[in-house]
Amino acid sequence: MELMIVVAIIGIITAIAVPNLLVAMQRAKQRRTMLDIKNIAQAWEARNTEVSRYNAAGGSYDGAGEATDMATVISFLSPTYMKTIPTVDSWNHPFVTYLDQPVGDVLAAQKYVILSGGKDGTIDSAGVPGPITNYDCDIVYSNGTFLSYPDGIVIR
Repeated sequence: MELMIVVAIIGIITAIAVPNLLVAMQRAKQRRTMLDIKNIAQAWEARNTEVSRYNAAGGSYDGAGEATDMATVISFLSPTYMKTIPTVDSWNHPFVTYLDQPVGDVLAAQKYVILSGGKDGTIDSAGVPGPITNYDCDIVYSNGTFLSYPDGIVIR
Protein backbone atom coordinates (compact mmCIF):
# COMPACT_ATOMS: atom_id res chain seq x y z
CA MET A 1 0.00 0.00 0.00
CA GLU A 2 2.80 2.42 0.89
CA LEU A 3 4.54 1.61 -2.35
CA MET A 4 1.40 2.48 -4.33
CA ILE A 5 1.17 5.84 -2.53
CA VAL A 6 4.84 6.60 -3.33
CA VAL A 7 4.32 5.64 -6.99
CA ALA A 8 1.20 7.84 -7.15
CA ILE A 9 3.07 10.81 -5.67
CA ILE A 10 5.92 10.34 -8.15
CA GLY A 11 3.36 10.17 -10.98
CA ILE A 12 1.73 13.42 -9.86
CA ILE A 13 5.07 15.20 -9.60
CA THR A 14 6.06 13.92 -13.06
CA ALA A 15 2.74 15.06 -14.54
CA ILE A 16 3.44 18.56 -13.26
CA ALA A 17 7.18 18.71 -14.03
CA VAL A 18 7.35 17.34 -17.59
CA PRO A 19 5.06 19.95 -19.25
CA ASN A 20 6.93 22.73 -17.45
CA LEU A 21 10.23 21.29 -18.69
CA LEU A 22 8.97 21.20 -22.29
CA VAL A 23 7.81 24.84 -22.09
CA ALA A 24 11.16 25.87 -20.59
CA MET A 25 13.01 24.13 -23.42
CA GLN A 26 10.96 26.00 -26.07
CA ARG A 27 11.54 29.33 -24.31
CA ALA A 28 15.28 28.61 -24.22
CA LYS A 29 15.21 27.96 -27.97
CA GLN A 30 13.40 31.26 -28.52
CA ARG A 31 15.98 33.13 -26.43
CA ARG A 32 18.89 31.46 -28.26
CA THR A 33 17.34 32.32 -31.63
CA MET A 34 16.77 35.93 -30.59
CA LEU A 35 20.40 36.25 -29.45
CA ASP A 36 21.66 34.80 -32.73
CA ILE A 37 19.46 37.21 -34.72
CA LYS A 38 20.66 40.13 -32.58
CA ASN A 39 24.31 39.16 -33.11
CA ILE A 40 23.85 38.92 -36.89
CA ALA A 41 22.10 42.30 -36.85
CA GLN A 42 24.89 43.95 -34.85
CA ALA A 43 27.46 42.68 -37.36
CA TRP A 44 25.29 43.94 -40.22
CA GLU A 45 24.95 47.33 -38.49
CA ALA A 46 28.74 47.52 -38.05
CA ARG A 47 29.22 46.84 -41.76
CA ASN A 48 26.59 49.46 -42.63
CA THR A 49 28.41 52.03 -40.49
CA GLU A 50 31.53 51.41 -42.54
CA VAL A 51 30.10 51.18 -46.07
CA SER A 52 26.79 53.09 -45.67
CA ARG A 53 24.64 50.33 -47.16
CA TYR A 54 23.29 46.93 -46.20
CA ASN A 55 23.56 45.40 -49.68
CA ALA A 56 26.77 44.76 -51.60
CA ALA A 57 28.29 47.60 -53.54
CA GLY A 58 27.62 47.89 -57.09
CA GLY A 59 7.47 38.41 -49.53
CA SER A 60 7.94 41.72 -47.97
CA TYR A 61 8.64 42.49 -44.31
CA ASP A 62 8.67 46.00 -42.93
CA GLY A 63 9.39 47.49 -46.36
CA ALA A 64 12.18 45.03 -47.18
CA GLY A 65 10.98 42.77 -49.98
CA GLU A 66 14.15 41.52 -51.65
CA ALA A 67 14.92 38.01 -50.41
CA THR A 68 18.64 37.71 -49.72
CA ASP A 69 20.49 34.42 -49.55
CA MET A 70 22.06 33.76 -46.14
CA ALA A 71 25.32 32.77 -47.87
CA THR A 72 25.46 36.30 -49.34
CA VAL A 73 24.91 37.82 -45.90
CA ILE A 74 27.71 35.64 -44.54
CA SER A 75 30.01 36.81 -47.33
CA PHE A 76 29.31 40.43 -46.29
CA LEU A 77 29.92 39.91 -42.59
CA SER A 78 32.35 37.05 -41.99
CA PRO A 79 35.05 37.17 -40.74
CA THR A 80 35.43 40.96 -40.52
CA TYR A 81 32.31 41.76 -38.49
CA MET A 82 31.48 38.38 -36.96
CA LYS A 83 33.73 35.33 -36.99
CA THR A 84 31.03 32.65 -37.16
CA ILE A 85 27.57 33.54 -38.45
CA PRO A 86 24.75 31.22 -37.36
CA THR A 87 22.74 30.06 -40.37
CA VAL A 88 19.96 28.19 -38.55
CA ASP A 89 17.76 28.97 -35.57
CA SER A 90 17.46 26.83 -32.44
CA TRP A 91 14.92 24.57 -34.15
CA ASN A 92 17.46 23.93 -36.94
CA HIS A 93 15.51 25.93 -39.54
CA PRO A 94 17.46 28.39 -41.74
CA PHE A 95 17.29 32.10 -41.01
CA VAL A 96 15.64 34.17 -43.74
CA THR A 97 16.86 37.65 -44.65
CA TYR A 98 15.41 40.49 -46.72
CA LEU A 99 16.71 43.84 -47.96
CA ASP A 100 14.85 46.80 -49.41
CA GLN A 101 17.15 46.81 -52.47
CA PRO A 102 18.59 43.81 -54.38
CA VAL A 103 22.14 42.69 -53.66
CA GLY A 104 24.50 44.37 -56.10
CA ASP A 105 22.03 47.15 -56.93
CA VAL A 106 23.40 50.65 -57.42
CA LEU A 107 20.88 51.94 -54.87
CA ALA A 108 22.04 51.46 -51.30
CA ALA A 109 19.82 49.23 -49.20
CA GLN A 110 18.84 51.07 -46.04
CA LYS A 111 16.61 48.42 -44.46
CA TYR A 112 17.11 44.75 -43.58
CA VAL A 113 14.98 42.05 -41.94
CA ILE A 114 16.15 38.82 -40.27
CA LEU A 115 13.50 36.14 -39.60
CA SER A 116 13.14 32.84 -37.85
CA GLY A 117 10.08 30.77 -38.65
CA GLY A 118 9.81 29.59 -35.05
CA LYS A 119 9.20 26.00 -34.06
CA ASP A 120 7.30 25.09 -37.25
CA GLY A 121 9.92 26.74 -39.50
CA THR A 122 7.24 28.33 -41.70
CA ILE A 123 7.64 32.01 -42.52
CA ASP A 124 4.22 33.63 -42.36
CA SER A 125 3.63 36.22 -45.08
CA ALA A 126 1.52 38.30 -42.69
CA GLY A 127 3.73 38.59 -39.62
CA VAL A 128 2.15 39.37 -36.28
CA PRO A 129 3.70 42.58 -34.91
CA GLY A 130 4.52 42.84 -31.22
CA PRO A 131 4.72 40.12 -28.60
CA ILE A 132 3.71 36.57 -29.48
CA THR A 133 2.82 33.63 -27.23
CA ASN A 134 2.94 30.79 -29.76
CA TYR A 135 6.23 28.94 -30.39
CA ASP A 136 5.27 28.50 -34.06
CA CYS A 137 5.09 32.27 -34.69
CA ASP A 138 7.91 34.06 -36.49
CA ILE A 139 10.61 36.01 -34.69
CA VAL A 140 11.24 39.14 -36.81
CA TYR A 141 14.06 41.68 -36.40
CA SER A 142 14.41 44.78 -38.57
CA ASN A 143 16.86 47.69 -38.40
CA GLY A 144 17.60 47.53 -34.69
CA THR A 145 14.21 46.37 -33.33
CA PHE A 146 12.38 43.12 -32.80
CA LEU A 147 9.05 43.53 -34.63
CA SER A 148 7.67 40.16 -33.55
CA TYR A 149 9.06 38.48 -30.46
CA PRO A 150 8.05 36.03 -27.69
CA ASP A 151 5.85 37.53 -24.99
CA GLY A 152 7.87 38.49 -21.92
CA ILE A 153 11.23 38.21 -23.70
CA VAL A 154 12.68 41.43 -25.06
CA ILE A 155 16.38 41.58 -25.93
CA ARG A 156 17.64 45.07 -26.65
